[in-house]
Amino acid sequence: MIIHNPSSHIFCDVCNTAEFTVNILACCAICTGESSFEFKTEPDSNDITEHPHDDKPRPYLCTVFDKRSTQKVRLHVHQQTHSGEKLYSCTQCEKRFLTRQCLRLHMNVHSSKYKCTECGKSFRSNHALTVHRRSHSGEKPIECSDCGKRFTQAGHLVVHSRIHSGEKPYKCHMCDKAFSYHGSLNSHMRVHTGEKLYKCYVCDKAFSESQHLNNHMRVHTGDKRYKFLVCDKGFSESGRLKSHTKVHTGHKPYKCLVCDKAFSESGHLTSHMRVHTGEKPYKCSLCNKSFSTSSSLQSHKRHVHSNRRPYDCSYCGKLFKTDIELKRHVRIHTGAKPYSCRHCSDHFTWLEQLKRHLLKSHNEGAWLTCYICQKKFSDNGNLKTHVRRHEDVKPYVCSECSNRFCTSYELKWHVLSHSELEMRR
Repeated sequence: MIIHNPSSHIFCDVCNTAEFTVNILACCAICTGESSFEFKTEPDSNDITEHPHDDKPRPYLCTVFDKRSTQKVRLHVHQQTHSGEKLYSCTQCEKRFLTRQCLRLHMNVHSSKYKCTECGKSFRSNHALTVHRRSHSGEKPIECSDCGKRFTQAGHLVVHSRIHSGEKPYKCHMCDKAFSYHGSLNSHMRVHTGEKLYKCYVCDKAFSESQHLNNHMRVHTGDKRYKFLVCDKGFSESGRLKSHTKVHTGHKPYKCLVCDKAFSESGHLTSHMRVHTGEKPYKCSLCNKSFSTSSSLQSHKRHVHSNRRPYDCSYCGKLFKTDIELKRHVRIHTGAKPYSCRHCSDHFTWLEQLKRHLLKSHNEGAWLTCYICQKKFSDNGNLKTHVRRHEDVKPYVCSECSNRFCTSYELKWHVLSHSELEMRR
């Protein structure tokens, strides 16, 4: 591909659609499937540089995933996409960019150089405007030869084609997991870093994805847009609705090879396997206690280390750390008994009561037995607490006086004694 006169516009020789301007050697988003361009300013506009599809040696390897570059400076620009280093800032909107050329293109948005006459939206290039206009016309000129699906731009086809080819070019350098999309790799990396950029302003719960935060906010707003027609139960997320349907169908395709226990979700099986392996990969940064699931870790932090109580009871004003605690408490006021026995007409306020009833009255289920004194329990949590008392294990530590307790409930009552002492002083 030849970079020619400054006033000219050129096109990618391979795909014939990606438009570039002089002095820019660009890795075309349409050919590579990337969502952004990489630029290198050339000192001589008459240089001849081959398109990235050629067989030219590429000795410079990105350590994050197997992308190679012909020149060290181009690799450096590419690596900035991983480091997040954005040196060039827009003076009008404070948006930041990897290169000066990206900033120049962005300024076209503010100058309205490329403006859509239909909706008034501005774009950084004529090519971006052309692609956008297809959203108004409905035109999808790019067709997948495998399944016939059509797209507004070639870049979307390149990404889509990986579904058919199975290609996963974006590899995690920490666990060798591979992904079809660059965005998926970025999201996955937060699993290793623990980075959670998106925080709920109501309860301070944090998420690694903005969509996860959006879904979570429905917990606070009460929005349950996904309804199941069989039982009229509502859910805030479509994934939870899908999981709930399996309660009615009884479909549990994921079976444990150790104990034959079956699950409706693969993630539930993965978590269950840690019961057998003893693996607890989620460690609390405040007390070094470890957990088998991330949700257990988050619950531990809210219950043990946080004093924030954003959920208040509309009947008595009592405050709670989680919405689940509040829902359980409200039953005391309403007298609701949501747990019904399938064998008789009895209803119960708590799930533990139903389990005990099924065991005692209908011989359904299995008693959990203490290995020390043979006492029987219907609930695994109660058994664990009971065994702790035998073994004198006290994992809950008071931050004021270092006293230790067997349960979080006992710790809460103890902490109140410190508060009363402060008030007397």
